Amino acid sequence: MKTMFDKIWDMHVVDDVGDGMQLMFVSRHVMHELSGQRGQMEMAKRGLKMRNPELTVGSFDHVVSTVPGSKGRGVAWADKMIDYFRDESKKAGIHLYDIGQDGQGIVHVVGPELGFTLPGTLLVCGDSHTCTHGALGALAWGIGTTELVHVLATQTVVQQRPKTMRVDFRGTPPKGVSGKDLILALIGKLGTAGGVGYAVEYAGEAIRGLDMEGRMTVCNLSIELGAKVGMVAPDGKTYAFLKGRRHAPKDALWDQALAHWKTLPSDAGAEFDAEHALDCGSLAPQITWGTSPEDVVGVDGTIPDNKPAALEYMGLTAGKPIAGTKVDRVFIGSCTNSRLPDLRAAAAIVKGRKVAKHVKAWAVPGSWRIKQDAEKEGLHQVFLDAGFEWREAGCSMCVAANGDYVEPKARCVSTSNRNFVGRQGPQARTHLASPAMAAAAAIAGEIADVREF
Repeated sequence: MKTMFDKIWDMHVVDDVGDGMQLMFVSRHVMHELSGQRGQMEMAKRGLKMRNPELTVGSFDHVVSTVPGSKGRGVAWADKMIDYFRDESKKAGIHLYDIGQDGQGIVHVVGPELGFTLPGTLLVCGDSHTCTHGALGALAWGIGTTELVHVLATQTVVQQRPKTMRVDFRGTPPKGVSGKDLILALIGKLGTAGGVGYAVEYAGEAIRGLDMEGRMTVCNLSIELGAKVGMVAPDGKTYAFLKGRRHAPKDALWDQALAHWKTLPSDAGAEFDAEHALDCGSLAPQITWGTSPEDVVGVDGTIPDNKPAALEYMGLTAGKPIAGTKVDRVFIGSCTNSRLPDLRAAAAIVKGRKVAKHVKAWAVPGSWRIKQDAEKEGLHQVFLDAGFEWREAGCSMCVAANGDYVEPKARCVSTSNRNFVGRQGPQARTHLASPAMAAAAAIAGEIADVREF
């Protein structure tokens, strides 16, 4: 009896290289202009050539400007990075989705969107949130620049086999509770070191009930749990999501692929090195209060007193309700929550309402395609009418690059994945939440319980 992780891992082992390390074949690789450019510069410095450019897809996301109409251009250092990545990718023969093209966007959004991410593949990227792709039953993790160069030159990566963990999300989440709330609650329970050394499989009734985008949100924050790998077993929702996408198998190849994918889920009786459960039936919408994703409470809870330094940085007082805390900024976007269902959830809250006068709110689609589809549905007009800025596709305020940042000591409710000190800008104060919770905060002008909307 084998776990899904073990099945996919074993398919990709090339050789044992000693000291518990194994050489793994990389069947899919995605690149963006930030880490990708660094890897390309090192390749050029060492005189190396790409081995399998046809197995890599490139896009622009981290340092592109999301100012409406900017076409990605912004500050000089970012433009230089963009130009280098574009030129080197074209020379190498990488399938590059350029700014303003269908296929451009945050790599962890467009990989699944294009059908490039497939069940049973081993996918890597020079970005820690590569774990997102595990929602489709892929084995995916982030790599550093040295490993990125190794992948470009050899189409392999050296990795130590992690232990396995399964988390059973039990019950049906109440109204107002999304995939973002499920994973934040788990991180709050286990801590940001709870998944260190493990590949995590998310299972249970609540996970099966999520749409594919919700599963991607859960897997996206695996790295915030301490795990490089997070996975969900492929099922009918996965296959329906992938069918007909640009890079997905077609015709007879689809039938062959589907038959293979159905063999991937963990066998009944497969043993994991660790198992945990989370009761989702009574969860409240979650929101972080401190400077780590594990600093999280239900929106109906009070601010804890166990981290004085975090309280000081965030400008909060222990014992007070988290709801009612005044906010200055709202950011809906990032590889965590910038997909079409995320935008729909936020738009449903803001429709017919107005952003509080003291709040600056942004909605940033995760890809060019999502932006077009959202505009066809009129979601952009809902946001604009409410007082949001409707931006171009990119990572934007999540990574605080190219002018997209939170001002010092300003408080932001964000749908992104990290609330570290300075993550969204020097001295920025970040509260992580779902798109619906972020939208509610924009309207109320303070942290608010979306269930009241």
